[in-house]
Amino acid sequence: MSRTQRAAGLVGPIVARSWARWQMLGLCLALGLSMIPLAPQAAAAETEAERPAAPIDRAKRATVGILQDDQGTAAPTKAHFSIRGTGVHLHDGHIVTARHAVTRQEGGQTVLAETIGVLTEDFHELPARLVGFSEFVDLAVYRVDPEAASSVLGTVFLGAQEPDPGDEVFTVGYPLGWGPTVGFGHVGNPETFLPTLPSRLLQLDLAACSGNSGGGLFNTGGDLVGFVHAIIQTEGPERERRCSRMAFGVPAQLAGRIITALIKGERAGFPRLGLGLTSAKVGTQWLVAVSSATGPAREAGFEKGDILLAIEGTAVVSAAQLKSYLLERTRPGQQVRMTVLRDRAEIALVVTLGSS
Repeated sequence: MSRTQRAAGLVGPIVARSWARWQMLGLCLALGLSMIPLAPQAAAAETEAERPAAPIDRAKRATVGILQDDQGTAAPTKAHFSIRGTGVHLHDGHIVTARHAVTRQEGGQTVLAETIGVLTEDFHELPARLVGFSEFVDLAVYRVDPEAASSVLGTVFLGAQEPDPGDEVFTVGYPLGWGPTVGFGHVGNPETFLPTLPSRLLQLDLAACSGNSGGGLFNTGGDLVGFVHAIIQTEGPERERRCSRMAFGVPAQLAGRIITALIKGERAGFPRLGLGLTSAKVGTQWLVAVSSATGPAREAGFEKGDILLAIEGTAVVSAAQLKSYLLERTRPGQQVRMTVLRDRAEIALVVTLGSS
């Protein structure tokens, strides 16, 4: 075979391989792919960035299940356990949960458990003793042995900023008594009030069930931005254990101050203005008006029929917004300046807040 024939015989395979390579390149370009291999470090970094495993794993390690009342006194040889709620470990053995998740009915009265059992992600069962509670925000603080906590529990921190509507959040908990599970969603209306609590709540578009109560609500960085309080029942009998995508959480910015006071053994007091509120139409707009004035408000000179315009320069747009402002930006004993409309004239009043 001549050199020319041998060369011609090689052209077919070379052209075929080249054509196949160009076909593959065209396919990759059409799909938006790259034929350039990633270095191992770059591939690992991309995977880590795409999958926020560290915040989720940290939250799971800090989350505990709240055992049924009889779990702490049951024999060590018990063959099963039952979980009724969720809690989250902050630091030094301090565990926060929903107050209603650790109560029981005795003789027609609601009794708060002095001691509870908690179950960690890796199935360590620890006893915890009551530190304090607040009905105002439906939270209770318990403490497990700090040394035991440091070895089997993770820690989480309160977020520096409150989430905005639309922000992504997730929760870790024990819905329907099993888990830990992870639910994802978004913050809805952060200025929500329910009959169950006098404090402001975050409305959440988040999958949650009976048993999620007391669990932490985390931002994408794994910091606490709230605690699950309740869900809205959408179907089924009233006592049926249930799930919903309409959930509500206590904001961490509000809860943090109360939790800190409870851990220090202090009373978590709240400011008292002493105003009864209603609504009144001024022109085409409905505004907040005074229906009654007692205590601090009466001493400051508020009168029935006053239209509330502003508090410390912030416009008063609703009773709920005013309540949120007082709870989260003021303290008992603080003097605040409020502006009211009375007989078509604006009047400034200074009130010294009481305590409740």
